[in-house]
Amino acid sequence: MYDLLVTNGRVIDPSQNIDGQMDVAIQDGKISRIAKDISVDDAKEIMDVKGCIVIAGMIDVHTHVYAGVNQNGEEPDVAGIRSGVTTIVDAGSSGCDTYGGFPKYILPNAKTEIRPFLHICRTGLASTPDIMAETSIDLENTIRVVQESNGVIKGIKARMVSPALEIFGMEMPKLAKRAARETGVRLMVHIGDTENRYDESVISKLLPILDEGDIVTHLFTANKGGIIDSDGKLVPEAKEAKERGVWLDTAHGRSNFSFDIGDKVLDQGLIPHCISTDLTVPGRINTVHSMTEMMTRFLAMGFKLEEVINMCTSNPAHAIGEQDRLGTLHAGKQADLSVLKIENGDWVVYDVLNNPRKIDKAVVPVACVKEGIKYTADWGPRAWGWLPDSSN
Repeated sequence: MYDLLVTNGRVIDPSQNIDGQMDVAIQDGKISRIAKDISVDDAKEIMDVKGCIVIAGMIDVHTHVYAGVNQNGEEPDVAGIRSGVTTIVDAGSSGCDTYGGFPKYILPNAKTEIRPFLHICRTGLASTPDIMAETSIDLENTIRVVQESNGVIKGIKARMVSPALEIFGMEMPKLAKRAARETGVRLMVHIGDTENRYDESVISKLLPILDEGDIVTHLFTANKGGIIDSDGKLVPEAKEAKERGVWLDTAHGRSNFSFDIGDKVLDQGLIPHCISTDLTVPGRINTVHSMTEMMTRFLAMGFKLEEVINMCTSNPAHAIGEQDRLGTLHAGKQADLSVLKIENGDWVVYDVLNNPRKIDKAVVPVACVKEGIKYTADWGPRAWGWLPDSSN
């Protein structure tokens, strides 16, 4: 007898080349079976998702959810299960001096699975700017905190922004890389100087220090230090990094996502691996609201639905080293599912520069299943719910 049967949905799982009307049976928090017409008599509980698509639980590889500690930290479940997302990465909200509250207050009180990265700045994002002096980095304690987390911390985060680059130059990401290497975790690097002060050629010095498994985030930033130079050309080190096994993430955020830059990147043959939000409280109010909204943006850029799903499930699972549990609906894996709906209409989505893209299909969250437990999405960030702005 199955614990839960998710029935009548269109199941799409690029990791298994599945796309069709199927049922998903769940037992003991794991996926037990995917097949057509599984008998409802074989399940204790039925979840009828007729008219919806069912995918592996979405993974947002860039959020900030140190709520109550950092001023801009979003509530984890607002970014997660109440948005149809089952796993989120906190991308460096805490540093070695401030991490203690994360396992004590944030992780045990969230239904959403959180995989934190530790900021190379000792105070994380508790202050702005984060790095203000040479004393802002404590390499020894950063390494210690990662080691003592016993695998909870999945990586180190470094932000290639002013004034950190003016204080440390390339020594800052090198220190972050050293911390990642000595603790056996990944390095995530924010590119694009939001102050637009630092030399744009910094990207060509940064990318060669990244190894297989490291992550570049804000791939479509229009700020200085991104992968498109002042002549509109893709820096050669970007393709070299991808070929080397570096993961490319497009995190939107408040100031680091441009449709025009994205078009230039794609037109020159570089395809990102992951979609993410860089969700914060002010970001959710003004520019980005959910992973499903990011999916709609990428559909507006010409990506196919299956490609977008892969960028929210299988690819991010590999990027954070959790592909043995997450990112797929394969039998035996953790029972994490996202239930979504595709709404037809005349919509418009915007980048951070307020440039519009029209789209006739919008993705909205309906529910999710986390380790076999059902959760419904909330109303959404706008008065009318999750849908984008109307183009009419």
